[in-house]
Amino acid sequence: MATVLLVEDDPINARVFEKVLRRRGGFEVFHSQDVEQILQLAQAREVDVILLDVSLSQSTFRGEAVDGIRIAQLLKADPKSRSIPIILVTAHAMRGDREAFLAQSGADGYIAKPVVDHEEMVNQVRQVLSQGPRQE
Repeated sequence: MATVLLVEDDPINARVFEKVLRRRGGFEVFHSQDVEQILQLAQAREVDVILLDVSLSQSTFRGEAVDGIRIAQLLKADPKSRSIPIILVTAHAMRGDREAFLAQSGADGYIAKPVVDHEEMVNQVRQVLSQGPRQE
């Protein structure tokens, strides 16, 4: 069973996403907003894919506020975690946002909120997992 690390600051979204990923996807789900913990889990390869909210209101790293783009950059810059697929999940869904966020972050996928098609979210997670680790 694949493990999804869910990085989401909205408690309602977190509960809904966790239920959908567990019930429809059969995934194990771990939820955190703690950047140190996120980095440690990824470096230890304890997660298979990361669903990462772009706008995080409570996450800090080394005393500075960070968003999902910065966390993705940290994960992709580390040889221990760079091959773990990251899917950005964000309410920023204006024209050009998807491409800009993917380019800035190095993430592997993008899901716009509100997530209305839960099956599509599960399918996107399955798709990045089926592609295997990214080769650098």
